[in-house]
Amino acid sequence: MNEHLILMEPVRLALQGIVDRMQSRMMRAAYSSIAREGGDCAAAVFLPDGRLLAQARSLPLLLGSLIPAIAGVLQRFPAQQMAEGDAYLMNDPWSGGTHLPDLIVVRPIMSGTTTIALAAAILHHQDVGGMTAGSIPPDATDIHQEGLRIPPVRWRAAGVVDDNVETLLTANSRTPGNLVGDLNAQWSAVSLGARETAALRQRTGAAFGAVCDALLAQSERMTRDALRQVPDGAWQWEDQLDGDGITDTPVRIAVSLRKQGDALTIDFTGSSAQTRGPVNASPSSMMSAILFFMRSLTPHAPNNAGCLAPATWVLPEGSVVNPRLPAAVNARTATLKLACNAMLSAWSLGASREPLASNAGVATVLSLGGTAANGQRWLMTEIIASGAGASASGDGTSGISTDVGNARNTPVEVIETEAPLRVQTYAIREGSGGVGSFAGGHGVQRAYLLLEGHGSVSYRGERHVSRARGSQGGGDGAPSAARIERADGRIDVLPARARVEWSAGDRLVIETAGGGAWGAPDRVLMTPKDQPT
Repeated sequence: MNEHLILMEPVRLALQGIVDRMQSRMMRAAYSSIAREGGDCAAAVFLPDGRLLAQARSLPLLLGSLIPAIAGVLQRFPAQQMAEGDAYLMNDPWSGGTHLPDLIVVRPIMSGTTTIALAAAILHHQDVGGMTAGSIPPDATDIHQEGLRIPPVRWRAAGVVDDNVETLLTANSRTPGNLVGDLNAQWSAVSLGARETAALRQRTGAAFGAVCDALLAQSERMTRDALRQVPDGAWQWEDQLDGDGITDTPVRIAVSLRKQGDALTIDFTGSSAQTRGPVNASPSSMMSAILFFMRSLTPHAPNNAGCLAPATWVLPEGSVVNPRLPAAVNARTATLKLACNAMLSAWSLGASREPLASNAGVATVLSLGGTAANGQRWLMTEIIASGAGASASGDGTSGISTDVGNARNTPVEVIETEAPLRVQTYAIREGSGGVGSFAGGHGVQRAYLLLEGHGSVSYRGERHVSRARGSQGGGDGAPSAARIERADGRIDVLPARARVEWSAGDRLVIETAGGGAWGAPDRVLMTPKDQPT
């Protein structure tokens, strides 16, 4: 046992280094700018029974969903039947996936003929078919309109690609070159993870399994200790989406946290029924929000699934957080972000006497595609951040991915290189954060001019109607806005989710929401030196 204790920290650091290098390798090798520049991908290592052992410090929106994805792969391909060089591929939300552009690659890590671990990589691909370029149609009403749905399949055997699988994939993509290139980037990442984890296992010897179990137990213990520090109670929070892309009827996100001792129940009962539009989030997607929240309780704990052990979650079947097949799900990002923010806000009611203001909770996703003047087709996907809520500690941060977000902006130079676009504006949207003793973080403004040809815009925003709430008398954040300024002077105002056509000379303007403020503007704040002794 003492040997295990001595090895725990070196193994923890080694595993974290492995998954972070997997992430870096995948981003460096990726063809698509959304992965290469935006970081819309994630990597992790699992034990052969499906327990998350380590995850990269990357995109929580994707990291948590790898847990049910691995379970889906193992259900069809048991670990004991895997072989060296095998790789498995999937994206089906009802088999553990998120939405269809997020392809997941899993490679077994072998010691001889025994599977000792699993390396996984998920990446948002540019296009996997469906009714719109980019495979994120904001007006989809059925999963089959969103692209090619792939249950767990064997993609490689002994390292060799199954040509039948790859032919099927490329035939259904508008950007087959990017798809193959990005899949190869994922293969490179999981191969690195397999080599380095196998080498770590060899160095550690027979103690490897016990040390991994101890790291999971340490994360659980630290999380339970954090829960014990908060008085028992129940706290609720509600928020709403600005419709589902088909109607403007608000979509309710409700959560109740019930904490007793060192255990916590997360209950989304009261959330709206599943919608006709694509804002539904499958349980595998919701795992990302739940894991993010549980990790936030003990951010210094080992970066594994041990933090989930004290939690029980309720996702009512047939609701927006657990839809039935064939629900459309491509716009689930806004649902996850508001669900995550709801958990953080509800928890702050019990854990703090002065709760946090709400984050804007917006990650605007644009899929822009078209045909240039020379007839060449182009396609790119872009993610735009918003503002964070303020707290008793200070102002909210402007232009940042919050909650399950951690994506990076795409540099203007990259956008203008890959598409016939000129980015005319890229700035902090001053005045969009709530006003208070501590101001909410401001959103972001982007403006794109289409230089030639024509094309389509798939716009997925949020907070066009609802606002990020202030706390303790602080003001709410400003709502989002989007519009197309036509070359002939007309202005088309876009709702929270929209699909429109545009032509050369048209200008797309995006303004994301601000975070809520903390404290009334005239509230007198005391610095620590002013506090009474």
